[in-house]
Amino acid sequence: MMDKEGSRHIPKKMYIEFKDESEEVDETGAENRQGNELGKLYDESFTRIEEGTIVKGRVMAIHHDGVMVDIGFKSEGIIPIQEFTTDDLSKIKVGDEINVYLEEHEDSEGNLILSKEKADKVKVWDDIEKAYRNKEIVKGKVISRIKGGMTVDIGVKAFLPGSQIDLRPVKDMDRLIGQTFPMRIIKMNSKRGNIVLSRRAVLEENRDTTRKRLLETLNEGGIVEGIVKNITEYGAFIDLGGIDGLLHITDMSWGRVNHPSELFSVGSKINVIILKYDKDTNRVSLGLKQMREDPWKDADKRYAPDTKVKGKVVSLTDYGAFIELEHGIEGLIHVSEMSWTHDVKHPSKVVSMGDMVEAVVLSVDKENRRISIGMKQIIPNPWDIVKNKYPVGTKIEGKIKNITEFGAFIGLEEGIDGLIHVSDLSWTKHIKHPSEVIKKGQKVEAVVLKIDSDKERISLGIKQLTPDPWDKEIPEKYKVGTSVKGKVVKLADFGIFVELEDGIDALIHTSETGIEPSVKVETALPVGSEIKAKVVKVDKNERKIGLSIKMYKKDMEKAEVDEYLKSQGDIDQSLGAVAKKLLNKKEEGQQEG
Repeated sequence: MMDKEGSRHIPKKMYIEFKDESEEVDETGAENRQGNELGKLYDESFTRIEEGTIVKGRVMAIHHDGVMVDIGFKSEGIIPIQEFTTDDLSKIKVGDEINVYLEEHEDSEGNLILSKEKADKVKVWDDIEKAYRNKEIVKGKVISRIKGGMTVDIGVKAFLPGSQIDLRPVKDMDRLIGQTFPMRIIKMNSKRGNIVLSRRAVLEENRDTTRKRLLETLNEGGIVEGIVKNITEYGAFIDLGGIDGLLHITDMSWGRVNHPSELFSVGSKINVIILKYDKDTNRVSLGLKQMREDPWKDADKRYAPDTKVKGKVVSLTDYGAFIELEHGIEGLIHVSEMSWTHDVKHPSKVVSMGDMVEAVVLSVDKENRRISIGMKQIIPNPWDIVKNKYPVGTKIEGKIKNITEFGAFIGLEEGIDGLIHVSDLSWTKHIKHPSEVIKKGQKVEAVVLKIDSDKERISLGIKQLTPDPWDKEIPEKYKVGTSVKGKVVKLADFGIFVELEDGIDALIHTSETGIEPSVKVETALPVGSEIKAKVVKVDKNERKIGLSIKMYKKDMEKAEVDEYLKSQGDIDQSLGAVAKKLLNKKEEGQQEG
């Protein structure tokens, strides 16, 4: 018969009324005694299955709400369907044996109370206790992060402290969630259900074993696999499996490496070569670039002068730009090699980081690993064109672009300027600054005097538009002894500069001013005052005219005397006659007095 819960309940009477029909029992009492004894034996056989133990049971039926299991007791038990996973249900079938946990022989209604879930847990705890006693490794899946560490599933929930996760502190513990690792049980309390795990203990054991094996096989020149353990400005420390090696920044790449973090990240795996191994100190120097052939080995052949190349701008400095021609080889474009026509102040005015540029190899220094390249050489030199377009003697016209103390620049072509030196502004004037005669933006005419393509210079002149007056005109007009007029334009310790009527400058030396020593020059002859002087020197080669006020006055005095004597007629001009005459005049004056 079935009870209210659907379990099959078998009355004891059905099992204890055994009777041989061939025998006749006359006495009712004897029959009852025999039945009682058999029933007692039957009950005792079932009570040997203790509550709270795991027993084998056979699956009798599978329903939507539970699984019926027979453990050989008076009645079957129903295990709730919730205690079975989908995977469990897909694997079991009627007649299979499974482990179940006997909670109670019977409840108030005579039902057998069984549990698969508790049986599984008891089994797990037994295995865990065995692993703990025997120091065996268990597999644990990280479930979640909690304060101080992680929760791990090893069949039951256990605690993995943060300090026991790895050999080094783990910055991002969340990335471990969902991963399964081998671990050791380092503490266990069955009564409280507490289990403490350590992954670090397993890693240390593996590291020690690997380290011992590694040290036995470590040889210079050998290639090993490692994990980036730490990154610094000067290199990266690589865990080779129990021993660390240093991969210096200079041994990472044949090319430019500004910081090791550009190439590696902590935890990444790399293959490196053993450059040096000190067995006494266990120090290992590693290399990465040495695993590839040195690109400079035949760079002088691949990058011969005049070879056209293309590369990416990887660095900018005040003096130029570095171009990556290939991995491990860079060329320098000096700022002076960027443009034929522009005066480039900084490379960033022409190129930017990451730009692809074309250039021409200028020189190769294989020994010092240097390649000089130029951008401007890609196009024809405009100065060669200028040389043909503006031969010496050509008259040009242009605007003044800039004025400096030494001259003025005129724009000829896009990016090409000509210089008018201050000395080429006038044949005759003494010009201290170009702004005295020309202004910025002014349109002027000039003559090409010289072109230097190598130095990228064009010399222009304005005074050359007219003949040089010093060749003939000035020497003839200002011959020695000529009297001239002029205006004081500048005072100096050694003399006075005078501008003559044609804008020609002349010098009156201090000794030729005719000024008394007690009189100051600036008082007697201030700037702007008009003077008359006599030409005493003309130097055509030096382009200088020397004047003398003293000589001029002397000549004037002589001329006045001559004029006076001439006005007196044809008389005795001897000194005695003149004295006699002056004496007579004096006597006549006394008599009148």
